[in-house]
Amino acid sequence: MLTGYLADFYLWGMLSPLIFWVVKRFELEKNFPRNLLIHIAVSVALSFVVLSAAAPVSWYLGNPNLVRNPTLLVLWRNNAFSIYYFHQGLTIYWATVAVAHAIHYYRGQREGEAKAGQLAAQLAQAQLQALKMQIHPHFLFNTLNSIAALLHMDVEAADKMIARLGDFLRLTLKRSDNQTVDFGQELEFLKCYLDIEHIRFQDRLTVDLDIDSKALKATVPNLILQPIVENAMRHAIARTNSGEVEISAVPRNGAVRIEVKDNGPGIEEPQSLGKTSRGVGLANTQARLSGLYGSNAKFELRNRPSGGLTVLLEIPRH
Repeated sequence: MLTGYLADFYLWGMLSPLIFWVVKRFELEKNFPRNLLIHIAVSVALSFVVLSAAAPVSWYLGNPNLVRNPTLLVLWRNNAFSIYYFHQGLTIYWATVAVAHAIHYYRGQREGEAKAGQLAAQLAQAQLQALKMQIHPHFLFNTLNSIAALLHMDVEAADKMIARLGDFLRLTLKRSDNQTVDFGQELEFLKCYLDIEHIRFQDRLTVDLDIDSKALKATVPNLILQPIVENAMRHAIARTNSGEVEISAVPRNGAVRIEVKDNGPGIEEPQSLGKTSRGVGLANTQARLSGLYGSNAKFELRNRPSGGLTVLLEIPRH
């Protein structure tokens, strides 16, 4: 009896790769009526093949009772045309089909999840790149307008501005593919920009930097400070002939805490970027932080008691 079961086990085991291929080639959820008929035909054919082959295999393993079944032909006839064994063969086939479908669906689900994750990452990267690239034309157009204005009043100052603009663009283009940079590199970008603005506004603008040296190695989004500082200077100088901007950075609790303060008019609704004149640049910054760090980054606007606005960023150091 045991040798008979072993014969069936070995034969169906050898046929299982073929069944898996048939399942993959003729999936039941695709063209169901036709593929179902194909599986029924294959199940009948393979069951007959296994039952036909089981007799000589069983005989070879020493299973037949030579008294009751004196010849191999009798043993084959009793086995191959047995309704019981035929039904057993169909059950084994459809059980193998169920297992093959389960494995196929599991692999498909995992591949789909991986593909969806890859597409989501690519989409997020494209969105971040688009947000970052919005900075370049906005800054460039403003600077070119300033240069055009200076050309009629101070050619030497315009020439210096063009040189510093070239330095700034050289630095930004050199790392244009990087979403993040060291904070020290970000300061290098910012100083090029501040040099341009100092030429433009001269004594009307005062910028104070208070940077902890431990924060210089922190990783921050590329060009994250420039639109914030530009926004602060624009509103500070619009309010008074003596615009003041303070920029500070310190490491704190596994993050780098950056504050940009100005002496401008502040805003009426600090938490509602879309309803203020400061909304475009700051909303861009907020979107980039959210895309890169999710809820791990902090971004807040606070009106200063003495007047003006504080933009607070806390960015994970790693």
